[in-house]
Formats: sequence, structure tokens, C-alpha cells
Amino acid sequence: MDNILIGTSGFSYTDWLGPLYPPGTPKHEFLSLYGAEFPFVELNFSYYRQPDPGTMERMVRQTPDGFTFTIKAHQSLTHEQSADFTESARTFKQGISPLRDAAKLAAVLFQFPYSFHYNPDSRRYLKRICTEFKGLPLAVEFRNNKWQKESVYRGLCELGVAFVCVDQPDLPGLLRPEAVVTGDLAYVRFHGRNCHNWWQGDNTSRYDYLYSKEELSSWIERIRYLAARVRLLLVAFNNHSRGQAVQNARELKDLL
Repeated sequence: MDNILIGTSGFSYTDWLGPLYPPGTPKHEFLSLYGAEFPFVELNFSYYRQPDPGTMERMVRQTPDGFTFTIKAHQSLTHEQSADFTESARTFKQGISPLRDAAKLAAVLFQFPYSFHYNPDSRRYLKRICTEFKGLPLAVEFRNNKWQKESVYRGLCELGVAFVCVDQPDLPGLLRPEAVVTGDLAYVRFHGRNCHNWWQGDNTSRYDYLYSKEELSSWIERIRYLAARVRLLLVAFNNHSRGQAVQNARELKDLL
């Protein structure tokens, strides 16, 4: 299916020297080499610092025609819920404008924490986010499984926002794997199944996991279901440690 784009969460990892980049490759060449193999990348740095137009313009120039990006919303919009919401949103939208102008923006990803509970305040905030960023392709990822219900899916359909389907550890309170369509964009993120480090680990150990081909195969039916019902399906591997995301992305492509 030509509407399935498979990539990874991030690209600028030095431990990908060998798994993806030739040993000795300078970091400023990583993105162009990445773009020679994968059709899209999920940018995560924007969660920690607001993106700036200059950086985005350079990324546009370093990638081939047809390459596309998703970019994670800044933490002030999802985890901190800053009092200066309007300014934070304005800064973020201005920062990513080169991606939009170059037609290389596949989605803005809003990843909410487990503590973002399903309640009236959170639902109002979610609607505010979607309204503020209306006109851009949006995807929302919840970590708390109380959001995994039909009323939420209907609401996202009305807003034209993608519900992010996930593969992650089978732990109480986390989302279960399923295929959900809420618009013309679908999004799947593979976080690994590292139960031991999920709550106690850091951003490296939490996602330190290599999927088996059998585990990837369990998603084939869901992925085909999604792809048959949307304009574009994005699949991102977030198990970045030691190039495991690269290996699994390649394996999933072969399975499809």
C-alpha cells in the first residue's frame, strides 16, 4: 500500500553509527542519509525546546522531495499546560511554518502524559488545543487508557484529529493495541514492550526493546485495516536504542 509511511522517532542518535550511518559520519549528515532510506521522520527535540524556523528550513533542504515530517508538540502544550498558552502555541506554529510551507508537514503530534486523565477539564483543554491548531494535520496520543472509548473517537472524528494507536507494554492503565480511524490520517507508534523499565526507566531504557518478527506480524492486519481507510498512515518506531528502531522499521516494511 503506497499510503503507508514507515519511519522512526528521531534520527540523530550516535549509536546509529553502524546500524544506519557509516562509522565516522558527522552528525550534520545524518538527516540526509536517513532520508535516503526512510520517507518520514518523527521529530522529538521540539518537545524539549521550541522549534525555530531556521532549523526547520535546514531540515527541509536536507531531505528529498516527497519526504515528510511529524513533529512533537512542545511540553508547555501537553505536560505543563502553561498559563501563557497562546504565546506558546504561537511560537510553536511559527517555528514549524517552514515544514508547512514546503508541504513537508505530515502531522503535529500531541503526546499527553499518563497523568492527563479523562475528565471534563482535560476534555476542554484537548478541544482548546485542537481549535488553536485548526488547519494543521493533528494527531493525539494518550497514555491513560481511560481515553480509549467510543465517545473520544467520535469527538476526534468531529475535530478531524487522528487518534494515535500504540504498541507498548501490557501494564495496568496503559492503552491496549487496537486500530482506530478518526479521520483521513492514521498514526501508529511502537514504543517497545519493556515492562521492567517503563515506569522506572529514563528515556533510553524505557524504550530499549527489539520486537521479534512474530510481534511485528501481529500488527499486520491492523495496519492494513488502517491503510485501507485513510489517506495516509504513519508508522513510527520509538525503540531507538542501538538502532533497534531502524531494524524493526526495515522488518515491518518487508512484512508488508
